[in-house]
Amino acid sequence: MDKHLLQKIEQCRKEMIALSDTYHLTSEVVVETSKKLDLLLNEYQLSNASK
Repeated sequence: MDKHLLQKIEQCRKEMIALSDTYHLTSEVVVETSKKLDLLLNEYQLSNASK
């Protein structure tokens, strides 16, 4: 599961960086992607805390 989750995190991170090249960092699309990334990172951290 960690490998799949890490892939999702990396994909989301790349998406956020690409969006930030086009839009302002405070634009809705960049902020929403950042929130999505935060959730994925929290999920990863929680999954590793129990190991």
